[in-house]
Amino acid sequence: MRVLLQRVSSASVVIAEEIVSRIGHGLLLFVGFGREDGKQLLGSMTDKVVNLRVFPDLAGRMNRSLLQVGGDVLVIPQFTLYADVERGRRPEFSRAMPPEPAEELFADFVDFLRTAGVARVGQGRFGASMQVQLVNEGPVTLLLEK
Repeated sequence: MRVLLQRVSSASVVIAEEIVSRIGHGLLLFVGFGREDGKQLLGSMTDKVVNLRVFPDLAGRMNRSLLQVGGDVLVIPQFTLYADVERGRRPEFSRAMPPEPAEELFADFVDFLRTAGVARVGQGRFGASMQVQLVNEGPVTLLLEK
C-alpha cells in the first residue's frame, strides 16, 4: 500500500465538471494498492496518517498531527502509484492490485479514516477520470509505504 500525502490548505476533486468533494485545511491522500496488499495494512496506515506530525506548532516546527489540528482528509484512488517505469517509455502496472479488490480496500480505508476521528473525510470516485485541485501547504509531500 502506498499513500502520497500532501499537507493542504484546500483541495477538491472534480468529476464530469462537478465538484464531488472539497476539503479545507488537512491532508490530500493519493492511495494505491499493490497485488499483495490486504486489509491487515489499513489499520497501521490509518494510524500513521492521522498521527503523523506534519502540521506546525506555535514555533513553526512540524510537531502536530491531523487529529491534533482537527484537519480534513481528501482520499483519491491512484493505481498509478504502482507504475513501473524502469524500462521503455510506457508505464507498466502489473504490480498494481486489480480494480475490484482495490476498490474494496479503498472503501475500507476511507471507513478506517472516518472511524479514527478525522473531522471530515472526502473522497474521489474509484475508476473515474478526476481533476484534483489543491493548494499544497509548505509544501509538504511524503510517500508512505506499508
